[in-house]
Amino acid sequence: MPLYKLEEFDPNYRETFGGADVKALELYTESGMLVGSIADALVDQDGRFRYLVVSTNLDATHKKILLPIGLSHINYPAKRVYVDGLSKEQVANLPEYHENLVLDEDYEEKVRNVFRSLTTHVVYERENYSYQQEPDLYNLNDQYHQTFRLYEERLIANKQRVKTGEVAVGKHIETETTRVRVPVQKERVVIERVKPTAADTIVDPKEVKFQGGEVARIEVYEETPEIRKQAFVREEVKVRKVIEQETVEAQDTIRREELDIDTTGDTTLKQV
Repeated sequence: MPLYKLEEFDPNYRETFGGADVKALELYTESGMLVGSIADALVDQDGRFRYLVVSTNLDATHKKILLPIGLSHINYPAKRVYVDGLSKEQVANLPEYHENLVLDEDYEEKVRNVFRSLTTHVVYERENYSYQQEPDLYNLNDQYHQTFRLYEERLIANKQRVKTGEVAVGKHIETETTRVRVPVQKERVVIERVKPTAADTIVDPKEVKFQGGEVARIEVYEETPEIRKQAFVREEVKVRKVIEQETVEAQDTIRREELDIDTTGDTTLKQV
């Protein structure tokens, strides 16, 4: 897989590390012996540290080598990088690194073979090898090891119910004066004196019985209006809610980070 020099991958890598520069650090063994200095760092296409380029200075021998990142402990505050037991024999057995060297999988395998323990049983397959197979060499859990992350903003649309108003439906009483006409009947007694038809007929007094106190009674009736109020359902009012669907558009400016890769010289890059 392709590897990139630190500044090729991120020209502003110092800002990424808060002003710290790994290329300004010296390399020491855990016992405190100066081994050399860090000349550069190599990262993969995801920005993960894979190797430190070390300019060694052992017994006046100057040689650039690759040190797998998992074997180092970077201490920016102390401005030092520590490596556990880098021996002269290992330095001698490591292939020399040149600035214009195009790294391939076979070259990396030569580097790994120098640092592998006798108990390592990793089977190297050029097409299928991954750094995760050997966490001891490429473990990135140290707090000072950095991974470049490319960020991108996106718009997130959420909905929130907001009360925009209220409709109150009630009823009140209105009064009005109304009139109704009711025809009524009244009875009255009409007393009419008329000339008898047999006014000249002579009646024997013996045949006539005179009686005093005879009374004719006629009941007289009158209709009176009976007015009462009656309630009835005039109309019904139904109150309900309906949901209307509409689409609301919003726009904003979002940002996305892209890689800037600068190459110098005869450098071949392969991105996957």
